[in-house]
Amino acid sequence: MNHSIDHGHQDSDLFGLLYGFRFKPGEKAEQIDSATVLKALQDPGAPDEFLWLHLNLAHAACQRWMQAHLELPEEFFEALHEGSRSTRIEHVDSALLAVVNDVVFNFSSMVSSDISTLWVCARSRLLVSARLQPLHSVDKLRSSVKAGEHFRSPLELLVHLLRDQGEVLTQIVRKTSQSVDQIEDQLLSSRLSTNRAELGAMRRVLVRLQRLLALEPGSLLRLLNRPPQWLQKEDVKELRKSTEEFALIINDLTALGERIKLLQEEIAANLNEQSNRTLFTLTVVTVLALPINIIAGFFGMNVGGVPLSQDPEGFWILVALVATFTVIAGRWAFRKRRDY
Repeated sequence: MNHSIDHGHQDSDLFGLLYGFRFKPGEKAEQIDSATVLKALQDPGAPDEFLWLHLNLAHAACQRWMQAHLELPEEFFEALHEGSRSTRIEHVDSALLAVVNDVVFNFSSMVSSDISTLWVCARSRLLVSARLQPLHSVDKLRSSVKAGEHFRSPLELLVHLLRDQGEVLTQIVRKTSQSVDQIEDQLLSSRLSTNRAELGAMRRVLVRLQRLLALEPGSLLRLLNRPPQWLQKEDVKELRKSTEEFALIINDLTALGERIKLLQEEIAANLNEQSNRTLFTLTVVTVLALPINIIAGFFGMNVGGVPLSQDPEGFWILVALVATFTVIAGRWAFRKRRDY
C-alpha cells in the first residue's frame, strides 16, 4: 500500500510540473514525467537536444524547486513578484527572460476579459515557462508540439508562442470590429439605444490590452541588435518577423480604439443636439405662454381699478393683446434659433 502511494506521487505534483517535453533534431518531441526531468537535468544528453518545462506557480514547492534544480538568473525570480507586468523580452546574463501577457477572453461579452501572465526563461538547451492560470496560447503551443511539429531551439518555441498569442489578439480585434460595425450602422440609421456605454466598455478593454500586450521596444531592440552567441541566426530572424507581425496587430488594436473614440464623440454630439432641440422646444413653449401668464396675473389681482372690467368687449381686447404679444415672442424665439 505504501509503495503504491509513493509511486503515485512520482508525478508532476511533486514540484508543480504540468508537462515537459524533450526535443531531438528531426524527431517528434517526447513528453517526459518528473522523474525523467530530474534525470535529464543531471545528464543533458546530446548537444542538439533541449527541454521544455511548463510549471504551475500555484504549487507551493514550484519556486523552491526551480531555485534548487534550475540554473535560472535572479532576474527571473524577481520578475515573478514584480508589480509591473508589461510584455517584454530581454537578454539577462546567458539567458533570455520573457514576460508574456496572455488573454483569457470571453467572446460573448466584451467586458468579461482578463489578462494572465506567463514567465519564460530560455537558455541554449532549456526553456522554462511558469504561470498561475491556464493560458490559451500555451495550450496551442502544446497542441502543436504533440501534433509532431518540429522545433530546432528553445527560442523557436518562444517565437511560436508569440505568434499564437498574436492569433488570439487578432480574433479579439476581429470580433470587436464586427461589434463596432454594427454600432456604426445603428448610428447612421439614427438608432443610438445604449451604444455609448457598450463602446466605452470596448474601449476600456482595448486600452488595457494595448498597455499590457505591447512589447517593450527598448529591451527588444537591444536583444535583436546584440543577440546571445548561442542563438541561431534563423531564430533571430524569426523573432524579428514575429515581433513585427505582433506590432502590426497592436497597431490595428490602436486604430480600432481611435475609431471607437470617434464614434463615442459622434454619439455624444448627436445626444447633445437632441438635448438642444428638446431644450429649445421647452423654451419656445415657455416664451409663448409668458404673455398670457403675465396678463392673467395682473387681471387676476383682487384689487380695485382693474381695467376693462366693465367693458363688454374687454375679453376680446385681452385676447387680441395676448395673441399680439405671443406672436412677437414667437418670432423673437425662432429668430434666436436661426442666429445659433
